Amino acid sequence: MLQLSVLREQTDLVVEGLNKKNYKNAAAEVAALLDLDQRRRQVQSEHDELQARSNSISKEIGILMKNGEREKAESYKAQTTELKQQAKTLADQLTTLEDELQAALYKLPNLPHVSVPVGRTAEDNEVVLQHGEIPTLHAGAQPHWELIQKYDIIDFDLGNKITGAGFPVYKKHGARLQRALINFFLDEALKAGYTEIQPPILVNEASGYGTGQLPDKDGQMYHATEDNYYLIPTAEVPITNIYRDVIVPADQLPIKNAGHTPCFRREAGSWGADVRGLNRLHQFDKVEIVQITLPEKSYETLEEMSSYIQGLLQKLELPYRVLRLCGGDMGFTSALTYDMEVYSTAQGRWLEVSSASNFETYQANRLKLRYKNEAGKTQLLHTLNGSALALPRIVAAILENNQTPDGINMPKVLHPYLGFEKIG
Repeated sequence: MLQLSVLREQTDLVVEGLNKKNYKNAAAEVAALLDLDQRRRQVQSEHDELQARSNSISKEIGILMKNGEREKAESYKAQTTELKQQAKTLADQLTTLEDELQAALYKLPNLPHVSVPVGRTAEDNEVVLQHGEIPTLHAGAQPHWELIQKYDIIDFDLGNKITGAGFPVYKKHGARLQRALINFFLDEALKAGYTEIQPPILVNEASGYGTGQLPDKDGQMYHATEDNYYLIPTAEVPITNIYRDVIVPADQLPIKNAGHTPCFRREAGSWGADVRGLNRLHQFDKVEIVQITLPEKSYETLEEMSSYIQGLLQKLELPYRVLRLCGGDMGFTSALTYDMEVYSTAQGRWLEVSSASNFETYQANRLKLRYKNEAGKTQLLHTLNGSALALPRIVAAILENNQTPDGINMPKVLHPYLGFEKIG
Protein backbone atom coordinates (compact mmCIF):
# COMPACT_ATOMS: atom_id res chain seq x y z
CA MET A 1 0.00 0.00 0.00
CA LEU A 2 1.33 3.41 -0.97
CA GLN A 3 2.05 5.78 1.89
CA LEU A 4 -0.26 8.78 2.17
CA SER A 5 2.73 11.05 2.76
CA VAL A 6 4.13 10.02 -0.64
CA LEU A 7 0.79 10.65 -2.34
CA ARG A 8 0.56 14.12 -0.78
CA GLU A 9 4.16 15.22 -1.26
CA GLN A 10 5.05 13.55 -4.59
CA THR A 11 1.72 13.52 -6.39
CA ASP A 12 3.14 14.03 -9.88
CA LEU A 13 5.67 11.20 -9.43
CA VAL A 14 2.91 8.91 -8.15
CA VAL A 15 0.73 9.60 -11.20
CA GLU A 16 3.72 9.11 -13.50
CA GLY A 17 4.50 5.76 -11.86
CA LEU A 18 0.90 4.57 -12.05
CA ASN A 19 0.78 5.52 -15.72
CA LYS A 20 3.96 3.48 -16.27
CA LYS A 21 2.07 0.52 -14.84
CA ASN A 22 -0.78 1.32 -17.25
CA TYR A 23 -3.15 2.01 -14.37
CA LYS A 24 -6.29 3.56 -15.81
CA ASN A 25 -7.43 7.05 -14.75
CA ALA A 26 -4.39 7.46 -12.51
CA ALA A 27 -4.53 11.24 -12.20
CA ALA A 28 -8.28 11.31 -11.48
CA GLU A 29 -8.11 8.52 -8.90
CA VAL A 30 -5.15 10.05 -7.09
CA ALA A 31 -6.93 13.43 -7.01
CA ALA A 32 -10.09 11.81 -5.62
CA LEU A 33 -8.07 9.96 -3.00
CA LEU A 34 -6.29 13.13 -1.88
CA ASP A 35 -9.64 14.93 -1.66
CA LEU A 36 -10.92 12.10 0.52
CA ASP A 37 -7.82 12.39 2.69
CA GLN A 38 -8.34 16.15 3.03
CA ARG A 39 -11.96 15.63 4.15
CA ARG A 40 -10.84 12.98 6.63
CA ARG A 41 -8.22 15.28 8.12
CA GLN A 42 -10.76 18.13 8.35
CA VAL A 43 -13.25 15.94 10.20
CA GLN A 44 -10.46 14.64 12.44
CA SER A 45 -9.47 18.21 13.27
CA GLU A 46 -13.08 19.19 14.07
CA HIS A 47 -13.52 16.06 16.20
CA ASP A 48 -10.31 16.72 18.12
CA GLU A 49 -11.32 20.34 18.71
CA LEU A 50 -14.69 19.28 20.11
CA GLN A 51 -13.03 16.72 22.33
CA ALA A 52 -10.63 19.33 23.65
CA ARG A 53 -13.48 21.77 24.38
CA SER A 54 -15.47 19.05 26.10
CA ASN A 55 -12.48 18.06 28.25
CA SER A 56 -11.82 21.70 29.15
CA ILE A 57 -15.44 22.28 30.17
CA SER A 58 -15.44 19.05 32.19
CA LYS A 59 -12.53 20.40 34.23
CA GLU A 60 -14.40 23.66 34.73
CA ILE A 61 -17.44 21.72 36.00
CA GLY A 62 -15.30 20.12 38.69
CA ILE A 63 -14.02 23.52 39.83
CA LEU A 64 -17.53 25.02 39.79
CA MET A 65 -18.97 22.16 41.82
CA LYS A 66 -16.12 22.52 44.31
CA ASN A 67 -16.88 26.25 44.63
CA GLY A 68 -20.58 25.61 45.11
CA GLU A 69 -21.63 27.11 41.76
CA ARG A 70 -24.06 24.27 41.04
CA GLU A 71 -26.37 26.16 38.65
CA LYS A 72 -23.50 27.20 36.40
CA ALA A 73 -22.05 23.70 36.60
CA GLU A 74 -25.35 22.21 35.40
CA SER A 75 -25.34 24.65 32.47
CA TYR A 76 -21.84 23.47 31.54
CA LYS A 77 -22.96 19.84 31.81
CA ALA A 78 -25.64 20.50 29.18
CA GLN A 79 -22.95 21.94 26.93
CA THR A 80 -20.74 18.85 27.32
CA THR A 81 -23.69 16.59 26.49
CA GLU A 82 -24.26 18.49 23.26
CA LEU A 83 -20.53 18.52 22.47
CA LYS A 84 -20.27 14.75 23.03
CA GLN A 85 -23.18 14.15 20.67
CA GLN A 86 -21.53 16.33 18.02
CA ALA A 87 -18.24 14.50 18.60
CA LYS A 88 -19.98 11.13 18.17
CA THR A 89 -21.48 12.27 14.87
CA LEU A 90 -18.04 13.36 13.69
CA ALA A 91 -16.49 10.09 14.93
CA ASP A 92 -19.01 8.13 12.83
CA GLN A 93 -18.18 10.30 9.79
CA LEU A 94 -14.49 9.77 10.47
CA THR A 95 -14.89 5.98 10.55
CA THR A 96 -16.72 6.05 7.21
CA LEU A 97 -14.10 8.30 5.62
CA GLU A 98 -11.23 6.16 6.95
CA ASP A 99 -12.84 3.00 5.53
CA GLU A 100 -13.31 4.70 2.15
CA LEU A 101 -9.73 5.98 2.20
CA GLN A 102 -8.35 2.54 3.06
CA ALA A 103 -10.35 0.95 0.25
CA ALA A 104 -9.06 3.58 -2.19
CA LEU A 105 -5.46 3.00 -1.09
CA TYR A 106 -5.86 -0.78 -1.49
CA LYS A 107 -6.84 -0.24 -5.15
CA LEU A 108 -3.59 1.51 -6.10
CA PRO A 109 -0.68 -0.73 -7.20
CA ASN A 110 2.91 -0.21 -6.15
CA LEU A 111 5.00 2.32 -8.04
CA PRO A 112 7.64 0.93 -10.44
CA HIS A 113 11.34 1.47 -9.85
CA VAL A 114 13.02 3.95 -12.17
CA SER A 115 14.79 1.10 -14.03
CA VAL A 116 11.50 -0.59 -15.03
CA PRO A 117 11.06 -0.47 -18.83
CA VAL A 118 8.03 1.24 -20.34
CA GLY A 119 5.66 -1.24 -21.96
CA ARG A 120 2.29 -2.93 -21.91
CA THR A 121 2.82 -6.64 -22.58
CA ALA A 122 5.38 -9.43 -22.18
CA GLU A 123 6.80 -8.49 -25.58
CA ASP A 124 8.05 -5.25 -24.01
CA ASN A 125 10.07 -6.97 -21.27
CA GLU A 126 13.82 -6.42 -21.34
CA VAL A 127 16.15 -9.42 -21.73
CA VAL A 128 18.91 -8.88 -19.16
CA LEU A 129 20.96 -11.98 -19.94
CA GLN A 130 20.78 -15.47 -21.43
CA HIS A 131 22.78 -18.46 -20.21
CA GLY A 132 23.45 -21.95 -21.54
CA GLU A 133 23.13 -23.66 -24.87
CA ILE A 134 19.78 -24.82 -26.18
CA PRO A 135 20.09 -28.57 -26.80
CA THR A 136 19.46 -30.19 -30.15
CA LEU A 137 16.94 -33.01 -29.82
CA HIS A 138 16.76 -36.23 -31.78
CA ALA A 139 14.22 -36.76 -34.54
CA GLY A 140 10.83 -37.61 -33.09
CA ALA A 141 11.40 -35.76 -29.79
CA GLN A 142 8.15 -35.14 -27.92
CA PRO A 143 6.68 -32.41 -25.70
CA HIS A 144 6.39 -33.28 -22.02
CA TRP A 145 2.65 -34.02 -22.11
CA GLU A 146 3.40 -36.93 -24.46
CA LEU A 147 6.50 -38.03 -22.52
CA ILE A 148 4.59 -38.30 -19.23
CA GLN A 149 2.08 -40.60 -20.89
CA LYS A 150 4.81 -42.65 -22.57
CA TYR A 151 6.63 -43.27 -19.26
CA ASP A 152 3.46 -43.23 -17.09
CA ILE A 153 4.81 -40.74 -14.54
CA ILE A 154 2.09 -38.05 -14.36
CA ASP A 155 -1.61 -38.65 -14.90
CA PHE A 156 -3.92 -35.75 -15.77
CA ASP A 157 -6.95 -37.97 -16.32
CA LEU A 158 -6.72 -39.32 -12.78
CA GLY A 159 -6.39 -35.80 -11.41
CA ASN A 160 -9.43 -34.75 -13.38
CA LYS A 161 -11.35 -37.72 -11.99
CA ILE A 162 -10.38 -36.98 -8.39
CA THR A 163 -10.64 -33.18 -8.49
CA GLY A 164 -10.75 -31.50 -11.88
CA ALA A 165 -8.59 -30.08 -14.66
CA GLY A 166 -5.25 -28.69 -13.53
CA PHE A 167 -4.75 -31.08 -10.60
CA PRO A 168 -2.40 -33.81 -11.89
CA VAL A 169 -1.47 -37.03 -10.09
CA TYR A 170 2.30 -37.63 -9.92
CA LYS A 171 3.35 -41.26 -9.68
CA LYS A 172 6.35 -43.57 -9.91
CA HIS A 173 9.38 -41.66 -11.22
CA GLY A 174 7.26 -38.52 -11.56
CA ALA A 175 6.48 -38.46 -7.83
CA ARG A 176 10.11 -39.15 -6.97
CA LEU A 177 11.26 -36.35 -9.26
CA GLN A 178 8.91 -33.96 -7.46
CA ARG A 179 10.27 -34.98 -4.06
CA ALA A 180 13.86 -34.80 -5.28
CA LEU A 181 13.45 -31.27 -6.61
CA ILE A 182 11.78 -30.06 -3.40
CA ASN A 183 14.55 -31.50 -1.24
CA PHE A 184 17.25 -30.17 -3.54
CA PHE A 185 15.79 -26.66 -3.53
CA LEU A 186 15.37 -26.64 0.26
CA ASP A 187 18.89 -27.95 0.85
CA GLU A 188 20.32 -25.27 -1.42
CA ALA A 189 18.32 -22.59 0.42
CA LEU A 190 19.70 -23.77 3.76
CA LYS A 191 23.24 -23.63 2.39
CA ALA A 192 22.57 -20.03 1.30
CA GLY A 193 21.59 -19.01 4.82
CA TYR A 194 17.81 -19.24 4.63
CA THR A 195 15.78 -20.56 7.56
CA GLU A 196 13.29 -23.25 6.58
CA ILE A 197 9.64 -22.49 7.40
CA GLN A 198 6.69 -24.84 7.00
CA PRO A 199 3.68 -22.50 7.15
CA PRO A 200 -0.08 -23.13 6.97
CA ILE A 201 -1.47 -23.32 3.44
CA LEU A 202 -4.73 -21.62 4.45
CA VAL A 203 -4.60 -17.97 5.48
CA ASN A 204 -7.09 -15.51 6.88
CA GLU A 205 -8.30 -12.38 5.15
CA ALA A 206 -5.88 -10.13 7.04
CA SER A 207 -2.95 -12.12 5.66
CA GLY A 208 -4.28 -11.79 2.11
CA TYR A 209 -4.53 -8.02 2.52
CA GLY A 210 -1.15 -7.90 4.25
CA THR A 211 0.85 -9.07 1.23
CA GLY A 212 -1.44 -7.54 -1.39
CA GLN A 213 -3.23 -10.57 -2.85
CA LEU A 214 -6.46 -9.03 -1.59
CA PRO A 215 -8.39 -7.32 -2.95
CA ASP A 216 -6.40 -7.42 -6.23
CA LYS A 217 -6.35 -11.20 -6.77
CA ASP A 218 -9.58 -12.10 -4.98
CA GLY A 219 -11.02 -13.83 -8.04
CA GLN A 220 -7.85 -15.88 -8.59
CA MET A 221 -7.71 -17.34 -5.07
CA TYR A 222 -9.59 -20.39 -3.83
CA HIS A 223 -11.82 -19.21 -0.98
CA ALA A 224 -13.16 -21.43 1.82
CA THR A 225 -16.15 -19.19 2.43
CA GLU A 226 -17.59 -20.85 5.54
CA ASP A 227 -14.43 -20.07 7.54
CA ASN A 228 -13.33 -17.12 5.36
CA TYR A 229 -9.94 -18.71 4.73
CA TYR A 230 -7.99 -18.58 1.47
CA LEU A 231 -5.79 -21.30 -0.04
CA ILE A 232 -2.39 -19.73 -0.61
CA PRO A 233 -1.26 -18.86 -4.16
CA THR A 234 2.36 -18.83 -2.91
CA ALA A 235 4.28 -19.37 0.35
CA GLU A 236 5.11 -15.66 0.23
CA VAL A 237 1.73 -14.96 1.85
CA PRO A 238 2.03 -16.92 5.12
CA ILE A 239 5.81 -16.51 5.46
CA THR A 240 5.76 -12.72 5.06
CA ASN A 241 2.73 -12.43 7.35
CA ILE A 242 4.74 -13.93 10.17
CA TYR A 243 6.02 -10.38 10.60
CA ARG A 244 2.69 -8.54 10.42
CA ASP A 245 2.50 -5.89 13.19
CA VAL A 246 6.11 -6.57 14.19
CA ILE A 247 8.93 -4.13 14.93
CA VAL A 248 12.03 -6.12 13.97
CA PRO A 249 15.22 -5.41 15.94
CA ALA A 250 17.78 -3.97 13.51
CA ASP A 251 20.40 -6.52 14.58
CA GLN A 252 18.13 -9.33 13.30
CA LEU A 253 18.15 -8.01 9.74
CA PRO A 254 18.19 -9.26 7.09
CA ILE A 255 15.57 -11.94 7.69
CA LYS A 256 15.94 -14.83 5.22
CA ASN A 257 13.25 -17.52 5.14
CA ALA A 258 12.47 -20.33 2.71
CA GLY A 259 9.52 -22.66 2.57
CA HIS A 260 8.01 -25.39 0.45
CA THR A 261 4.24 -25.43 0.01
CA PRO A 262 1.64 -26.49 -2.50
CA CYS A 263 0.21 -23.42 -4.26
CA PHE A 264 -3.35 -22.94 -5.47
CA ARG A 265 -4.46 -20.64 -8.28
CA ARG A 266 -7.78 -20.62 -10.06
CA GLU A 267 -6.21 -19.22 -13.26
CA ALA A 268 -9.64 -18.13 -14.46
CA GLY A 269 -9.80 -17.56 -18.19
CA SER A 270 -6.63 -19.54 -19.00
CA TRP A 271 -6.88 -21.63 -22.14
CA GLY A 272 -5.04 -22.64 -25.31
CA ALA A 273 -1.76 -24.31 -26.21
CA ASP A 274 0.23 -22.28 -23.67
CA VAL A 275 -1.50 -24.03 -20.78
CA ARG A 276 -1.11 -27.63 -22.00
CA GLY A 277 0.37 -30.25 -19.68
CA LEU A 278 2.41 -28.78 -16.85
CA ASN A 279 2.54 -25.29 -18.33
CA ARG A 280 -0.24 -23.99 -16.09
CA LEU A 281 -1.89 -25.78 -13.18
CA HIS A 282 -4.39 -25.03 -10.43
CA GLN A 283 -2.22 -26.81 -7.83
CA PHE A 284 1.56 -27.03 -7.92
CA ASP A 285 4.55 -27.21 -5.57
CA LYS A 286 7.05 -24.42 -5.09
CA VAL A 287 9.93 -23.45 -2.84
CA GLU A 288 9.77 -19.73 -2.04
CA ILE A 289 12.51 -17.52 -0.64
CA VAL A 290 11.54 -14.39 1.31
CA GLN A 291 13.80 -11.62 2.59
CA ILE A 292 13.08 -8.63 4.82
CA THR A 293 15.79 -6.02 4.82
CA LEU A 294 16.78 -2.40 5.33
CA PRO A 295 15.53 -0.03 2.60
CA GLU A 296 19.03 0.99 1.55
CA LYS A 297 20.02 -2.65 0.98
CA SER A 298 16.97 -4.03 -0.80
CA TYR A 299 18.13 -3.65 -4.40
CA GLU A 300 21.46 -5.23 -3.59
CA THR A 301 19.41 -8.04 -2.01
CA LEU A 302 17.28 -8.39 -5.15
CA GLU A 303 20.39 -8.90 -7.28
CA GLU A 304 21.66 -11.46 -4.78
CA MET A 305 18.36 -13.36 -4.93
CA SER A 306 18.38 -13.29 -8.73
CA SER A 307 21.91 -14.71 -8.78
CA TYR A 308 20.94 -17.42 -6.31
CA ILE A 309 17.97 -18.53 -8.43
CA GLN A 310 20.12 -18.53 -11.55
CA GLY A 311 22.58 -20.77 -9.70
CA LEU A 312 19.83 -23.36 -9.21
CA LEU A 313 19.06 -23.34 -12.93
CA GLN A 314 22.74 -23.72 -13.75
CA LYS A 315 23.04 -26.73 -11.42
CA LEU A 316 20.03 -28.27 -13.16
CA GLU A 317 21.84 -27.68 -16.50
CA LEU A 318 18.89 -25.81 -17.99
CA PRO A 319 19.32 -22.99 -20.51
CA TYR A 320 17.64 -19.87 -19.16
CA ARG A 321 17.24 -16.16 -19.57
CA VAL A 322 16.50 -13.30 -17.17
CA LEU A 323 13.93 -10.61 -17.98
CA ARG A 324 13.33 -7.24 -16.36
CA LEU A 325 9.56 -6.86 -16.55
CA CYS A 326 8.04 -3.76 -18.09
CA GLY A 327 5.49 -1.63 -16.28
CA GLY A 328 2.47 -3.26 -17.91
CA ASP A 329 3.59 -6.84 -17.22
CA MET A 330 4.57 -6.39 -13.58
CA GLY A 331 2.68 -7.66 -10.58
CA PHE A 332 0.36 -5.37 -8.63
CA THR A 333 2.59 -5.18 -5.54
CA SER A 334 6.04 -5.16 -7.16
CA ALA A 335 8.42 -2.23 -7.65
CA LEU A 336 10.86 -4.28 -9.76
CA THR A 337 10.62 -7.88 -10.95
CA TYR A 338 13.07 -10.22 -12.65
CA ASP A 339 11.54 -13.24 -14.37
CA MET A 340 13.67 -16.32 -14.99
CA GLU A 341 12.62 -18.43 -17.96
CA VAL A 342 13.94 -21.83 -19.04
CA TYR A 343 13.91 -22.98 -22.63
CA SER A 344 11.60 -25.87 -23.36
CA THR A 345 13.18 -27.38 -26.44
CA ALA A 346 10.37 -29.69 -27.55
CA GLN A 347 7.85 -26.86 -27.29
CA GLY A 348 10.28 -24.36 -28.79
CA ARG A 349 9.42 -21.68 -26.25
CA TRP A 350 10.56 -20.00 -23.05
CA LEU A 351 8.75 -20.95 -19.85
CA GLU A 352 8.68 -18.73 -16.77
CA VAL A 353 9.86 -20.68 -13.71
CA SER A 354 10.61 -17.89 -11.25
CA SER A 355 9.90 -14.29 -10.40
CA ALA A 356 12.11 -12.37 -7.97
CA SER A 357 10.60 -9.08 -6.80
CA ASN A 358 11.32 -6.12 -4.58
CA PHE A 359 8.16 -4.66 -3.05
CA GLU A 360 10.01 -1.85 -1.26
CA THR A 361 7.65 -0.54 1.50
CA TYR A 362 4.40 -1.53 -0.26
CA GLN A 363 3.77 -4.76 1.66
CA ALA A 364 5.45 -3.49 4.82
CA ASN A 365 3.03 -0.55 4.97
CA ARG A 366 0.06 -2.93 4.83
CA LEU A 367 1.70 -5.27 7.33
CA LYS A 368 2.93 -2.50 9.68
CA LEU A 369 6.32 -4.23 9.42
CA ARG A 370 8.91 -1.86 10.83
CA TYR A 371 12.26 -1.35 12.52
CA LYS A 372 13.87 1.41 14.57
CA ASN A 373 16.74 3.24 12.91
CA GLU A 374 19.86 4.48 14.68
CA ALA A 375 18.04 7.64 15.73
CA GLY A 376 15.31 5.53 17.34
CA LYS A 377 12.72 6.48 14.71
CA THR A 378 10.31 3.75 13.57
CA GLN A 379 10.47 3.16 9.81
CA LEU A 380 9.07 0.69 7.30
CA LEU A 381 11.23 -2.18 6.08
CA HIS A 382 11.51 -3.55 2.53
CA THR A 383 10.20 -7.01 1.59
CA LEU A 384 11.35 -9.23 -1.27
CA ASN A 385 10.59 -12.72 -2.49
CA GLY A 386 11.41 -15.15 -5.26
CA SER A 387 10.43 -18.57 -6.56
CA ALA A 388 13.34 -20.92 -5.95
CA LEU A 389 11.81 -22.72 -7.73
CA ALA A 390 8.31 -23.54 -8.99
CA LEU A 391 8.25 -27.19 -10.01
CA PRO A 392 5.87 -27.80 -12.96
CA ARG A 393 7.73 -26.01 -15.75
CA ILE A 394 11.10 -27.09 -14.33
CA VAL A 395 9.88 -30.67 -14.64
CA ALA A 396 8.59 -29.98 -18.16
CA ALA A 397 11.96 -28.57 -19.25
CA ILE A 398 13.96 -31.40 -17.62
CA LEU A 399 11.83 -34.02 -19.37
CA GLU A 400 11.90 -32.34 -22.78
CA ASN A 401 15.50 -31.15 -22.87
CA ASN A 402 17.02 -34.40 -21.61
CA GLN A 403 15.04 -36.91 -23.65
CA THR A 404 16.85 -39.47 -25.78
CA PRO A 405 15.50 -42.26 -28.00
CA ASP A 406 15.84 -44.71 -25.07
CA GLY A 407 14.84 -42.62 -22.08
CA ILE A 408 15.16 -39.32 -20.21
CA ASN A 409 18.44 -38.49 -18.48
CA MET A 410 18.20 -36.78 -15.10
CA PRO A 411 20.43 -33.81 -14.13
CA LYS A 412 23.50 -35.04 -12.25
CA VAL A 413 22.81 -32.83 -9.25
CA LEU A 414 19.55 -34.74 -8.65
CA HIS A 415 21.02 -38.25 -8.77
CA PRO A 416 21.65 -38.48 -4.99
CA TYR A 417 18.07 -37.35 -4.34
CA LEU A 418 16.41 -39.57 -6.94
CA GLY A 419 18.03 -42.94 -6.55
CA PHE A 420 18.01 -43.28 -10.34
CA GLU A 421 19.75 -41.54 -13.24
CA LYS A 422 17.30 -42.13 -16.05
CA ILE A 423 13.58 -42.52 -16.70
CA GLY A 424 12.92 -45.27 -19.21
